[in-house]
Amino acid sequence: MTENNEQVVGVLLAAGGGRRLGGRPKALLPHRGRLLVEHAAGVLRAGGCTRIHVVLGARAATVRERAVLPGCVLVDNPDWADGMGGSLRAGLGSLADTGARAALVSLVDQPGIGPEAVARVRSAYESPRTLAAAAYRGERGHPVLFGAAHWAGIAASATGDRGARDYLRAHADALTLIECGDVAEAYDIDTEADLVHLE
Repeated sequence: MTENNEQVVGVLLAAGGGRRLGGRPKALLPHRGRLLVEHAAGVLRAGGCTRIHVVLGARAATVRERAVLPGCVLVDNPDWADGMGGSLRAGLGSLADTGARAALVSLVDQPGIGPEAVARVRSAYESPRTLAAAAYRGERGHPVLFGAAHWAGIAASATGDRGARDYLRAHADALTLIECGDVAEAYDIDTEADLVHLE
């Protein structure tokens, strides 16, 4: 188990500028007495990820200054405005030469997804060829686990806001879906109306 903890690295995508939130970066939103990026990194750690890489973009310098993220590797994505694809590429790229065998990717703006879902998806890791994702009532969501054998293909197809969507669709036969709807809610904090989910 400990070996798996080291081999599966949490990758938190936290670069978004919050365009539909009036330009407020999601990483800096308050939630439960701390910043949303701190909460999301804590969820990955509580779910069993001992190593975490956090991809920053919008107001990265402010996030670095204000966020308390002990033990996390902070990765800058200068192309964050181009969408999630660039952040995913930056996150996967940061794992080169770290000994990581899989990346467990989560999004900063999904506070309804807690450690239980992270632990379930992380436990699906078997080898660098593993491809697994949380599902909510049968629909694929986050977090997603990408074995290292898939990183190059994902990076090549991750453009704009599509992230790994095209790659996962093309490799649906290799993807294991892990139902998490009983322990998590997969809503996003995208608009002003969604702020009701923050505490």
